[in-house]
Amino acid sequence: MQETSLFSGGYSSVMANAFDPEPFLKSLPVKPGVYRMLDTEGAVLYVGKARSLKARVTSYFRASGLTTKTMALVAKIHDVQIMVTNSETEALLLEQSLIKEERPPYNIVLRDDKSYPFIHLTDHPYPRLTFHRGAKSRKGRYFGPYPSASAVRESLNILQKLFGIRPCEDGFYKNRSRACLQYQIRRCSGPCVGHIDRDQYADDVRLAVMFLEGKSRDVLAEFKAKMELASMGLEFEKAARYRDQISQLRRVQESQYVHAATGDVDVFGVAVGSGQACVEGLFVRDGRLLGHRTWYPKNELAVERGELLTAFLSQYYFGGSEREIPKAVVMSTPIPDDELLSVALTESAGRKVELTASVRGQRARWAKLAQDNATLSLNTLIADKKNVLGRFIELQEALGWDEPPRRLECFDISHSSGEATVASCVVFDQNGPLKSDYRRFNIDGVPRGDDYGAMEQALKRRYTRLKEGEGELPDALIIDGGKGQIGRATQVLEMLQIENVTVLGIAKGPTRKPGLETIIEVGRGELSLQPNGPAMHLLQHIRDEAHRFAITAHRGRRQKSRRKSALDDIAGVGPRRKRELLTHFGSIAMVKGASIEEIAKVPGINQKLAEDVYAALHG
Repeated sequence: MQETSLFSGGYSSVMANAFDPEPFLKSLPVKPGVYRMLDTEGAVLYVGKARSLKARVTSYFRASGLTTKTMALVAKIHDVQIMVTNSETEALLLEQSLIKEERPPYNIVLRDDKSYPFIHLTDHPYPRLTFHRGAKSRKGRYFGPYPSASAVRESLNILQKLFGIRPCEDGFYKNRSRACLQYQIRRCSGPCVGHIDRDQYADDVRLAVMFLEGKSRDVLAEFKAKMELASMGLEFEKAARYRDQISQLRRVQESQYVHAATGDVDVFGVAVGSGQACVEGLFVRDGRLLGHRTWYPKNELAVERGELLTAFLSQYYFGGSEREIPKAVVMSTPIPDDELLSVALTESAGRKVELTASVRGQRARWAKLAQDNATLSLNTLIADKKNVLGRFIELQEALGWDEPPRRLECFDISHSSGEATVASCVVFDQNGPLKSDYRRFNIDGVPRGDDYGAMEQALKRRYTRLKEGEGELPDALIIDGGKGQIGRATQVLEMLQIENVTVLGIAKGPTRKPGLETIIEVGRGELSLQPNGPAMHLLQHIRDEAHRFAITAHRGRRQKSRRKSALDDIAGVGPRRKRELLTHFGSIAMVKGASIEEIAKVPGINQKLAEDVYAALHG
């Protein structure tokens, strides 16, 4: 194999029909690096790092002491590739880069978060506070990142109630003639129609920024001073508003502060059991709890809590995404590579980062809170998975099969009087919904409202791909419909020559109430299922999930088509110029009412393009 150099080392490998570890292990260096285990197809099974490649890789091939799952991994190894690095830190960073790129099945792999949510304060005479995700290319200030979108929305909700900062788009703000509903319900101070002057609004923005920076006590002190000043000036309505703001702010502090602690800390708890794993994260900034998040990482090798948390933290902070590294990382359990991870975090942050599981006082309470939540979430997950498996077993008995079905697929159609028709396909396995395998199909070329034709097109597209090897065929295909729909589904499977897939139809009863459905199996007729039994609940669950997924996709497609305007088809008018036109005039109707000279005044629109726009809008 041609050597590829990274850091100070290069790849080495043993290529043979059957992997012989002895000569390979003798050649391994006693140096830090990364190793990759490959199967017979050349696919990566596992990526690991080592302080000593010789000692670490050799440990996989010892005669005893391996867990059953590790032995299963070793039995699949056809080749091992190594890469020597200058240090353990380099090995850690390279390991995470390879895991992110190759996503090996035996590694603890986190879902790749594309971006993280922020709060954006716009650069405007009357700024707005808004949810932001993605590149920070717009002018203004950004606060975050936050652990989740819900944490951002909760913060924005609080900010609107406390400070009345406008949430509306600039185009909406510019074209108001009277205050909107947000002003009526006291969630905006109404700068668009002059209900607040610029200095007062700027002061509210200043207080909002202080709140976002964690200075809630200072904000509370200012509210108290303003309330007393208003009261002394006999401005009792104004004083009452400040009193309400103080009350609201104190409730926020109670929910966000834990015993008035301070500091920037990420706290992690971990729980392992029944082949599952859960990591719970709490995120504290300036003593304020921004939010929490729960992960369920894969744990194919059934590693212990400390080793799993090490792998999780390595990927969380060094998996290629821009994470904010706090001043301290607190863990509920010690980890094997704490010194290495601490050095890597310190080097990445450019300052000292404390990584510890030995804590007292408030940090110990945080660690216990994270651990308790991780344990509770894991127990809930395990109970839910057992419940799902029980439903699969009940369905097996109803179908008379020798073993429970491994995979179910359900299709549904959604449209509004034939508009924007979408078909959904949801997949369940014995762990529940398998959302990575969900698919949606935009239906075109069938008569409006033809559900049979829409179902046929979706099934053909789905099962043609599966027959070509792009996925796994289900044990049972579930159709939300009666005999007509399942008859059309059966015809598609026969045409594609797909066998051994049982087709089930869920026909709603005359009252369309849950539990009164009729379950029809092709070739057998109606199945006898208990209305409130586990098998019926499973079929109702997958039917309802297909319905939800179809409606969501349909609404998105319908909204997209309705957002399409006459500007979209004009040559030379792309998204940016379209935005400039709508921002300048406020609506497509106002653009239509403008003259060529007025259109030419819009930034980015020259005289020739203004003439084209005018001509296109006026036929």
